[in-house]
Amino acid sequence: MENNTITRKKRKRIWPIEIIAGLFIMMIVFFIAVNVDIKTTQETLSDTAHYINEQCNSFTRLNLASETKSLLRVIESAQQIKHNITYERSLSDKDIFTEEFIKKNMQECYLTAVIIMDSKGNLIAQEYTDEYGADELNEYLDSTSLIDVVDNTEKTYAIRIDCEDGSYVDLAACGMADSSGIVVVYYHTPAEYVNNYNLSFTHILSGYDDREDGKIVVTKGNQIIASNDDSMVGEDIDKYNVIKKIKETGASGKIVHADSNRRWGSHNYGLMERGRDYYVYVYMPERNVFKTTPRNMQYTFVAYMFAVLVLNMMRWKTVQGYEREQYEMQQQYAKTLQEKNEQLQEAVRREEKANAAKTDFLSRMTHDIRTPLNGIIGLLRIDESHKEDTDMINTNRKKMSIAANHLLSLINDILQMSKLEDGQIELSREIVDLNKLAKDIITIVEQRASDAGVNIKYDKVAGKVMYPYVYGSPLHLRQLFLNIYGNCIKYNKAGGKVSTYFKCIGTQDGIVTYEWTVTDTGIGMSEEFLDHIFEPFVQEKTDARSVYQGTGLGMAIVKSLVDKMNGTISVTSKEGEGSTFVIRIPFEIASKVEEITDDREKSSNDISGIKILLAEDNELNAEIAQTLLVDEGANVTVVSDGEQAVREFMQKLLSKYGEVVLARDGIAAVDEFVNAVSTNERFDLICMDIMMPKLDGIAATKAIRAMERPDAVEIPIIAMTANAFEEDARKCVEAGMNAHLSKPLQMDVVVGTIAEYYKR
Repeated sequence: MENNTITRKKRKRIWPIEIIAGLFIMMIVFFIAVNVDIKTTQETLSDTAHYINEQCNSFTRLNLASETKSLLRVIESAQQIKHNITYERSLSDKDIFTEEFIKKNMQECYLTAVIIMDSKGNLIAQEYTDEYGADELNEYLDSTSLIDVVDNTEKTYAIRIDCEDGSYVDLAACGMADSSGIVVVYYHTPAEYVNNYNLSFTHILSGYDDREDGKIVVTKGNQIIASNDDSMVGEDIDKYNVIKKIKETGASGKIVHADSNRRWGSHNYGLMERGRDYYVYVYMPERNVFKTTPRNMQYTFVAYMFAVLVLNMMRWKTVQGYEREQYEMQQQYAKTLQEKNEQLQEAVRREEKANAAKTDFLSRMTHDIRTPLNGIIGLLRIDESHKEDTDMINTNRKKMSIAANHLLSLINDILQMSKLEDGQIELSREIVDLNKLAKDIITIVEQRASDAGVNIKYDKVAGKVMYPYVYGSPLHLRQLFLNIYGNCIKYNKAGGKVSTYFKCIGTQDGIVTYEWTVTDTGIGMSEEFLDHIFEPFVQEKTDARSVYQGTGLGMAIVKSLVDKMNGTISVTSKEGEGSTFVIRIPFEIASKVEEITDDREKSSNDISGIKILLAEDNELNAEIAQTLLVDEGANVTVVSDGEQAVREFMQKLLSKYGEVVLARDGIAAVDEFVNAVSTNERFDLICMDIMMPKLDGIAATKAIRAMERPDAVEIPIIAMTANAFEEDARKCVEAGMNAHLSKPLQMDVVVGTIAEYYKR
């Protein structure tokens, strides 16, 4: 708002400057335009006056030439008639001055009249062809000059006589050869002929318009003899003040401002041009002189107003742009602030939702974990109360194993989802036998389905697999399909079925794509729930925890694994009828099929007599691992922090399995390894926990591998730890361990791994 106020104040200060600047520019343009118009008028008037003057002089010369020519012709005609008279007299003494003779000569010479006079000027004979006769010529016929030609026969008298009607008479006279008389002839040019065919001042000025070109006046003496204003012809110049003023104050060719005593708008500007016989005056009213000045002023005014308008528009646009920019900045700030508030609100909602989800998840996991734990604890109490009932105890052990495995499955799902979300899972690239993989999966699934009362129907895929050997991650493929089948079995009905259909949908550039369609006849899902099926911790039924136990992570894990394999998965379902899963996964075709064997099957799982150093800080885990390994025939040395408790346990095993060496932690493990070498009691293998006091398993492994002894480099070291993430396994391998086994331990896997890495 403050910026807008400043801008408006600036605009108020600018308009007086624009007005003053406009007036200044208009004054400059006015004076320039006036001077230009005056100069242009002077040039125009000067050119006109000069041209008229030249034309008048030319007119005079031409008329004189024409007059001379005409008089010469009349003289020749008079001389010819004179000779004709002389000739006729030589032929006859009779009177030759007959009407016939005179008319004949008049016609031959193209004359208007022929007059024969005696030596004293008395009329002898005459003939006329028009009304103009001797009476009008009396003053000229009585002229002394005319009589003089009688005495001098070689002399000729000629004159042009201007008539009142505008016509003229060209007259000639000569004496007869015998001086007996005078021959007078003349040619009368009518006024009509003169006006049409002779040059005149009227012809010169006929093309000039007094409104456009101004007044043009030609004078001879004080009389106006020609003008483009016919009303002025024949008038005296003293009658016209403009002409009088120009004559009095002006020099030839210099423009004069006349009629200055009259009101503005009726003044005249004119000039004078002197000729030999004439004066030419040209003048025009000032409205014609300055006819471009108002137009130039108008153009200047319009141009200036346009320029001011453009500048103000530009300034306005700039101001508007600035104000708009400020407004947009304010709006953007407000929008950003609103977005931040919305983000904060959304974060609060997400946090509330997350807290609710966490609460729900903790509630669910509390229920799901407590249920199997409650079963295990309850069955243990029952076993304690019925120690004598061996069948009941065996049955209860099986139930406890199922509950424990279910509890492990819950924990594994949580860990697996966490690793997927963190991007810690790395798919292996191994040659996979799809036929064998399918066989292994079906074997596991059939057992689960049998326990749940569900029938399994599947294609015999061996003949449909075009490329049975591909590159893939068998562990994760097995996990993917086991989760899908587990979901189909869990949410099925007693007596229901799960069907599997398999096909190859195409190959391109060494990539084969297979499609699996898994259909169940279970409880189905609603359309609303299908939009969230791949989200973590979701189950459709509100009572799902009590009926269908689980974390709600199975399908989220499946979706994440499929995405990592660049595959797709889709689900269709109908409540009460079942669900269908369609999985498409591309595989790189194995270019060189290698023999795939299970080394564990080739090697013997017999570990009897193997000397094993077991580093485990947890008393119970150490007891379990040692007991199971000793049962398999191994010689076990345990190092642990639970020194007292484990020593009691070890003493019990000493008599049966031999001497057991006990240490406190990772440092003790290293020391024990060193001491064993010094006493020539070398170990064949080391089982190493990771999380131990003083020195953890990673550091202990690095310390052993760093020893400058062959056995320190070659001895197999196997991690046996509750750190079950793949990142933990990678760190173990990087530290120098040979294998990673996660807790809870499966004894067949432990024995198989030991047998695999122990070389007899």
